[in-house]
Amino acid sequence: MKAVVFDLDNTLFDHTASATAAIHGWVPELGGTPSDELVAQWFVVEERNFNQWLSGAVTHQGQRRGRMRDFLPLVGHPVPALDDELDLIFTGFLRHYQASWAAYPDAKPALEVARSNGFRIGVLTNGSTTQQNAKLAAIGLTDLIDVVCTSESLGVSKPDPQAYLMTCEALGVDPADTVMIGDNLELDVLAARQAGLTAHHLDRAAGISLLDLLRLRS
Repeated sequence: MKAVVFDLDNTLFDHTASATAAIHGWVPELGGTPSDELVAQWFVVEERNFNQWLSGAVTHQGQRRGRMRDFLPLVGHPVPALDDELDLIFTGFLRHYQASWAAYPDAKPALEVARSNGFRIGVLTNGSTTQQNAKLAAIGLTDLIDVVCTSESLGVSKPDPQAYLMTCEALGVDPADTVMIGDNLELDVLAARQAGLTAHHLDRAAGISLLDLLRLRS
């Protein structure tokens, strides 16, 4: 193995916890009451609209507006007709979300172990280049990563094989010498293996850590 490629959201960066904290801080500002059910609905809305962006159906800002159109009725808030007003409301969520950004406790130690072993380190993430790099900077991981590839910068997203192959190319390594680690079984493991990489599933619910997976070499 010559390189390790990590997913970002819910692998190195705790997106679920950050977004959950944001909902609990933001919804009262909209006149609503946070609940576990409402948080669960947020993630359904988020995935549906985010996938619209990945497919090219809407812009990145467009998927944010779509989230507002879908979510605001759930808290009893009027849905503005103007895009500018939707954007303004979304900034409330974004403010709380950014204030809650955090890495998993095993993220930095795992990157340090990978670097001490002489591995090239990459991040492959379905997201916007500006935001994903901002996350890495905010949680203190930027200096430990050689290459950050986003669906926006690559022009393709996981599970397209080219996303993995282009990331390996950016790292200067062959897919056969690269391991991918991520929380999404389909996107980070099965599709990566189809592209010729070794891949391991980060199943935190089963008690698996990034350090556990770095000990696996095949």
